[in-house]
Amino acid sequence: MVNVQIDGVWMQFPKGTRMIEACRQAKKDVPHYCYHPKLTSPGNCRMCLVEMGMPARTAPGQDPQLDENGRSPIQWIPRPAIACANTVADGMGIRTDSTLTRTCRQGVMEFLLINHPLDCPICDQAGECSLQEFSVEHGTGTSRFQERKVKKPKNQQIGPRITLDDERCIMCSRCIRFSKEIADDDCLGFVDRGSHTVLTTHPDKELANNYSLNTVDICPVGALTSTDFRFKMRVWFLKETKSICTGCGRGCNVEISSRESKVHRQTPRENNDVNSCWMCDEGRLDVHYVNSDARLTDPMVKVGVAHRPVAWQEAIATTAGRLKSLSGDDIAIIGSGRMTNEELFMLKRLANALGTDLVDIVPRTGAADNYLVSADKNPNTTGAKLILGITPGDKLDGIRNGVKNGSIKGLLVFGENLMKAGFERADFTQLNIFAASHILANPTAEAAHVVFAGSASMEKRGSMINRTGRLQRLNKAIEPPGNALDEWEILRDLTLAIGGG
Repeated sequence: MVNVQIDGVWMQFPKGTRMIEACRQAKKDVPHYCYHPKLTSPGNCRMCLVEMGMPARTAPGQDPQLDENGRSPIQWIPRPAIACANTVADGMGIRTDSTLTRTCRQGVMEFLLINHPLDCPICDQAGECSLQEFSVEHGTGTSRFQERKVKKPKNQQIGPRITLDDERCIMCSRCIRFSKEIADDDCLGFVDRGSHTVLTTHPDKELANNYSLNTVDICPVGALTSTDFRFKMRVWFLKETKSICTGCGRGCNVEISSRESKVHRQTPRENNDVNSCWMCDEGRLDVHYVNSDARLTDPMVKVGVAHRPVAWQEAIATTAGRLKSLSGDDIAIIGSGRMTNEELFMLKRLANALGTDLVDIVPRTGAADNYLVSADKNPNTTGAKLILGITPGDKLDGIRNGVKNGSIKGLLVFGENLMKAGFERADFTQLNIFAASHILANPTAEAAHVVFAGSASMEKRGSMINRTGRLQRLNKAIEPPGNALDEWEILRDLTLAIGGG
């Protein structure tokens, strides 16, 4: 540990701590652009300049001069130092709000704005732009630059999901370092010199890796924007909800941005034990199904060959009435690894009330990578194993064969489209009762006698356990459409209707 004075207050920090991190821990914010705590520090934006001093050196043969606290007085250096690339030393002094520091920041900000377009009203980054914020806090409010601004390329597609406006770029190089150091895809770089320097992709390459949208998050200005979210919504209208991604077993921590019961985007939330500051593009863009026109909004009962919307009481009563006429050996329940722990608990309660042990979930696997993407595409496989006491998929073939040969007469399905799990429509013709809960109209719902309208993960609260055994909270961002309910409510009502308490 070393002793450091920050704005007149002595504190202790581990040796090797960056000056900017020491200031942050001391609740002294130092403005910065190129610095990011998860990346290397190039020190090229100079916005983090602070005044620095070291203990005064005594002449040979003289005793050191100490102050009333027994410390050597600090000799302040007449030139500023960058806080992002320098580390603290014992006896060091740092001033984050001195006259020298403020003057340097004003100068750096004036240089940054020389060629920057004043298009904040139409910039997609407006409202969460560091250049906007720091220009107000640390700029002069005026410009002495009278010459014409340098024009650079705009609206370039440098990847399938990324749009680049080069004249907004302030050369912080965060995107370059992220692509090289984190995503291992060295595809970005600066070309040309001076005021004509531009960001671009290497020849015959594009920014197309599965983590490319993280460059949008870390871009401090509106140079890199998400093609999917671009011009869709002003960020100050959005409500941010802390939750988790349900795209795979990793369970990345996220913020869901919504307005008026519509989800507009999903961005990573820092959790160093799960996903650091990042998330994959696939999980990030997996939000539009929530706003799909195919959403089920009411429970339905099949009459003849068509379904008709009914009240929840009728849908539950119809299902429970047919279930009560069957024994437990005649009934099977298929849940989902996308259900919360609370819903799985209620699923277990329903199975106990029906007297069946034919309970399983549909395993879902896919390609993994060496970063965040898990091969287990169910977000709560661990929860299902612990709560239901099963090995996912072990009983699925038995249930499928039982439905085909008629030994299973009642089938309840929650959150799964069985046509993607090896079932065929003809398999369900012998069932006395086939009830399915889902959020989208699909072939399984079309074949079911009773259809329950469920809620998407962004429309419910609960908890899930990721692949490493970490219990995490799922939070509700928007209301479900129409009369849709959470699965736990459907399971509760079914359990009550069959007399399960």
